Amino acid sequence: MTEATINTVTISKADIPSGGMKSYKQDDDSIILITRDDDEFRAFDGKCPHAGADLGDGLRCGNRVVCPWHHATFDSRDGSLLEPIATQGLTQYELTHDGDNLTVDTSAQVTGQVENDKLTDTHTIIVGGGGAGFMTADQLRQGGYGGKITLISKEDKAPYNRPLLSKAFLAGKMDEDKLLLGGANWADNNNIELRLNQTVSEVLPNEATVVIEDNYGNSERQTADFLVVATGAKPNLPPITGAEIDGVYTLRSMSDAKVIKAASHDQRVVIIGTGFIGMETASALAQAGTTASITVIGQGSRVMGNIVSETVSNALIKLHEEKGINFVFDATVNEITQVDRQVDKDEDNNNKAFSNVGGVTLASGEHIDADIVILGTGVSPRTEILSEVNDPDGVQVDAHLKLRDGVYALGDIAKASNQMGRMRIEHWRVALQHGMVTAAAILNDDSVDSLEARIPFFWTMQYGKSLRYSGHAETPEHNILFGMPDTLDYIEYYFDDEGEDTRASAASTLGRDKELVAFSELLRRGHAPTRAQINAGFDIIEQAQVLSR
Repeated sequence: MTEATINTVTISKADIPSGGMKSYKQDDDSIILITRDDDEFRAFDGKCPHAGADLGDGLRCGNRVVCPWHHATFDSRDGSLLEPIATQGLTQYELTHDGDNLTVDTSAQVTGQVENDKLTDTHTIIVGGGGAGFMTADQLRQGGYGGKITLISKEDKAPYNRPLLSKAFLAGKMDEDKLLLGGANWADNNNIELRLNQTVSEVLPNEATVVIEDNYGNSERQTADFLVVATGAKPNLPPITGAEIDGVYTLRSMSDAKVIKAASHDQRVVIIGTGFIGMETASALAQAGTTASITVIGQGSRVMGNIVSETVSNALIKLHEEKGINFVFDATVNEITQVDRQVDKDEDNNNKAFSNVGGVTLASGEHIDADIVILGTGVSPRTEILSEVNDPDGVQVDAHLKLRDGVYALGDIAKASNQMGRMRIEHWRVALQHGMVTAAAILNDDSVDSLEARIPFFWTMQYGKSLRYSGHAETPEHNILFGMPDTLDYIEYYFDDEGEDTRASAASTLGRDKELVAFSELLRRGHAPTRAQINAGFDIIEQAQVLSR
């Protein structure tokens, strides 16, 4: 490959097999991705719009280009978005044929202008400014919806990337403005009425009506043609004495993260919980390097014990301990003890983050000194306003997230059918999937897959290492492990039982991204490998590509 001018790149056709793809890194750090189908070549921006991964390091399965990091998926024919976690498709460039070569002109973009001329006389109300609500509104506009969109959020911020709170933001590696979904002017640019600091106190699904309250006690009713309820989840407060005193925090919102960031400086921090939030918070605070100490307390004997095997869990514990984290396992916290402290003032004479925490007392009688306590003890769906259609574990909806005609419930509150069965899943990528599917349902666009053609995927970032998980397994105990978790290089497959002919229902990995992409594609198509196939040396990447042609 040679660069002819600053905007054009010449590429040999022979570099790319039919049905394949190849990326080309440029001197300015840009990447060009070429896909080929027989004599049809197409050129795209080769960086994933989500986090900048080189898509050439991912996998192409049929017409699906899958990002190696977070499994955003794009159509190899036009770059359109097929699967989040990206929220937009790929920029396509014009190219010309010159015998055995191609010339790509990165200054000439292939644009398909979308006219917002669909359902122009309708009104869509979206309750909730999280990932599911944002994605619904965003995909409606990208899909040509021309009606009015109102998004109501009880927060004082426009929709933002919540998973990064316990990752980059708390670690001091990303500023608040970088977390905004779609950028600072997303709502204005998309003609979306963003109503912040307002709470929906009641949803009447049979009437597609909501009751809205602002911070001043004013109330109003609005009726929509399409009503989308995505109220998310709230942190669980465990039955621990002292759990509500000053200095005990949960991490769910931007304001939560800001308070923890300020309150943890030079303090002894105790984190209760060894799931995602607990482990990511420990990692982020350790990376920030501003605390006096960090101790994590778990009721079980391992971290993320319902997700990964004991071997992988031990590797994660070792990673944290090497960064200075202290662990107390097989422990129950009976009480968060209280002390009297003087209220400190900042330079403007306002109260600083204030704590009355003295420590935690365990059921064993042991006392651990602490200045602040962070609860990572799970969340519950916010379904109170939909109580008449509530299930104990979420709102029952179909594979298009439909609750009633024109009424949808999605995100953390939705108990929906995907390819793995009916379940409620509290993961960011799933919330974005729900937004895509809901927008397509409103637009009556059957070219977008329903949840029945999709599988769950999530990731956790700890000390710059990303553990990724695809599918859903009830337990990690029926597993096959390849690689060395201690060196952060493994892939682990999970099964519902020990049967040789049982197909894997999930897999996790550190460092073997392409294998996990291949597994995800096979799982999505109903061809996940069996225990016998994996033990026999099944080539999962080759099989995923073969089945997708």
